[in-house]
Amino acid sequence: MSSKVLIIDDEEKLRTLLARIISIEGFEVLQAPNAKTGLKKLETEGIDIVISDVKLPDANGVELVQIIMEKYKTVEVILLTAYGNIPDGVQAIKNGAFDYITKGDDNNKILPMLSRAAEKVALTKRVLQLEKQLEKKYSFDTIYGKSKSILAAVDAARKVAATDATVLLTGETGTGKEVFAQAIHNGSARVKFPFIAVNCSAFSKELLENELFGHKAGAFTGAIKDTKGIFEEANNGTVFLDEIGEMPLDLQAKLLRVLESGEFLKVGDSKTTKINVRVIAATNRDLQKEIEAGRFREDLFYRIAVFNIALPALRERVTDIEMLAQFFLQLFAKKIGKKIAALSDDYIAALKQHGWKGNIRELRNVIERSVILTDGNELNTDSLPAEFQLSAGSATVDGRKSLSAFDLATAEQLHIRKVMNYANGNKTEAARLLNIALTTLYRKLDEYQIR
Repeated sequence: MSSKVLIIDDEEKLRTLLARIISIEGFEVLQAPNAKTGLKKLETEGIDIVISDVKLPDANGVELVQIIMEKYKTVEVILLTAYGNIPDGVQAIKNGAFDYITKGDDNNKILPMLSRAAEKVALTKRVLQLEKQLEKKYSFDTIYGKSKSILAAVDAARKVAATDATVLLTGETGTGKEVFAQAIHNGSARVKFPFIAVNCSAFSKELLENELFGHKAGAFTGAIKDTKGIFEEANNGTVFLDEIGEMPLDLQAKLLRVLESGEFLKVGDSKTTKINVRVIAATNRDLQKEIEAGRFREDLFYRIAVFNIALPALRERVTDIEMLAQFFLQLFAKKIGKKIAALSDDYIAALKQHGWKGNIRELRNVIERSVILTDGNELNTDSLPAEFQLSAGSATVDGRKSLSAFDLATAEQLHIRKVMNYANGNKTEAARLLNIALTTLYRKLDEYQIR
């Protein structure tokens, strides 16, 4: 597709001549006699490159450059200056123009300039497209699930994203806490600034302090220059502190100061550094129990838990498993280059009966493994790990499989699981459907370890 060029000049003969030269080279050319008309065409015509005279009837071309650059991020501007008026061209470049050309020079000079400008426009558009894809990857729209628990979590996250409140994400390992954190960041006013994540359990106390806050030259052996920490690197953006329950107590005090005053001391520094960051924290621990055990500061807990979002375990949202599995199937089939389009009924049944201690992360890994092992066009139980095979062997789908050993307890367990899934985890409703007392259902759930 050819680039669109807009020529803004009140000299009709010059404008027409320039348009003819440019169009011969394959560019689509539009014309405007003044700034007002030119700006209207920019709004409607999808212009890539503007060539504008400095002296227009209704505007100064140098100032027009700034107006265009502020409003149209992918448009490049080339300025036509009067002979001997080089300062205008220099100022135009300072205002963001791609380049300038002096009127009276050979018009052929503009063609290589246009080609370079067109290449830059194409690159800029590609970068913006990739940025949009990245934002979409971590948007709320790409958090899959229709169960009440996940929809409630997404709704809460959408609402808090628009604020600057500190957020605490709780939930088991693999429930998608970092995905939620990135979606909250991308849904906030800080989206154009960095999102930096750090796992607090991955470092020793000394390394974590340096990672978070940086150090001054000479602070320790090998510290030959000042180094920024994550908080400074993420200024105006978001810091995601994963596994915050693993953070040592003395670092918790330093984090509390950041949250309360927006400042901290680098390792080896005597002068505070001011920053403006949003903190999103996450943990799979019960922080209230950690406080009681003396391993977590109560004042820090209340500071990070301004807005708490509990992410449900996968076993609590069984109705979402098939949708998630289908998504991961499409993802890995495309990545690996296999034409696998379906999940067998037995396969889905086995997935729904699994305990999913690793939650969505575990499901993702299982689907990837299945795609690698499967040669046909459908995933079936043969490609599941060994721990799935027993439950897969005891499942009945449309009466096509018998229960293992025809065991009555197995049949009862399977039936209770099905009813619990049907009731979307609502125990009162499940007890009503099973026509048993709620206390009996609780006993059966505990006996069969159904969560």
